[in-house]
Amino acid sequence: MTAPTRVVIEADGGARGNPGPAAYGAVLKDADTGAVLAEEGTTIGHASNNVAEYSGLVAGLKLAAEHAPGASIEVRMDSKLVVEQMSGNWKIKHPDMRTLALEANRLAPSGTTYTWVPRAQNAHADRLANEALDGARSGVTVPGVDPDPSDDEAVEQAEDAAPPARGWSRPGETATTLVLVRHGVTTHTSAKRFSGGLGGDNPPLSEEGRDQIRAVGDWLAPLGERATAIVASPVRRTRESADLLGELLGVAVSEEPGLAEMEFGHWDGLTFPEVAERHGPELEAWLGDLDLAPTGGESFRQVQERVLAALDRVLADHAGGTVVLVSHVTPIKVLVAQALEAPLEAVFRMELSPASVTVLAWYAGGEGGPRGPRATMRLYNALPPARDAFTSGAW
Repeated sequence: MTAPTRVVIEADGGARGNPGPAAYGAVLKDADTGAVLAEEGTTIGHASNNVAEYSGLVAGLKLAAEHAPGASIEVRMDSKLVVEQMSGNWKIKHPDMRTLALEANRLAPSGTTYTWVPRAQNAHADRLANEALDGARSGVTVPGVDPDPSDDEAVEQAEDAAPPARGWSRPGETATTLVLVRHGVTTHTSAKRFSGGLGGDNPPLSEEGRDQIRAVGDWLAPLGERATAIVASPVRRTRESADLLGELLGVAVSEEPGLAEMEFGHWDGLTFPEVAERHGPELEAWLGDLDLAPTGGESFRQVQERVLAALDRVLADHAGGTVVLVSHVTPIKVLVAQALEAPLEAVFRMELSPASVTVLAWYAGGEGGPRGPRATMRLYNALPPARDAFTSGAW
């Protein structure tokens, strides 16, 4: 067979937990015919998404050196970070990625080009990485020479070998990742006043709140290449937060009314001591009854119902993607309780700082509906490194 003169490398990588158990996938194809020359899916232990992606790139370049020596190379990846860094447009700051980038530069022949592609166009490499994480494959396979470890029989053997863990994806199963961001502070937040949804007084973000969200956007910048959408509560403070994130991440913003904050009725704008003084019996009853609402407001059960309906819509509209949801204290706590299969009462045991980040993943559910029967929590109440909750007074 004539050796190809032009090849394409498709590479990807991922970590369940970021960082967490990680693997990469790499595919080498004849650029003229599209034929697969070799492919690899291999685990790399505990690592971040970006390290896994760089590992996939290195693996792909090694495949090219072995199976298509002398061929020109185009690398296609859905990681904008890796593509821009390898193209020399962005600096490489992380030491682990710098080491892998140096190895990639050593392996890449002169003239190698790097092209960003949408995630859907990198599905082959993504599948290989997930198969490696699921135990369905390991190492290099060459079509026509090695048996394909990802065939139906191998997948069935892998499924039979170990019982499915509730928090892990199974072969062929994808997760929809929700990056939950609480809005930045307003004058009500700083004064610890009840601040409800669309029915109450809604002050804008303060300058402090805008700075908080900018810090979150800078922290989440590497996510911009993966985020498929930003979905916001339409309340003023959340929409302003979402618009700031949209500008920083380069992602469009849409609204979901079901993510709005609980309505507090005639408590809105008051501090907790003021409510206790003016509406003491009502407050005491509300704290012990999830079905009780303040006059003119909502109960926790009512909020749970609309938030979970909104969740179903988001999961249906963005299946398999990564979505930034900009919301409020109560809706985010409701989503966390749902993901952990905790009773709604668990919301009273959670603390959530302004402009904090929580990450949940829902696996496609079949009979369980769009929400599915399983979810995982990957991160909770995290703050950008420059802002520590213990020293900032947020707690």
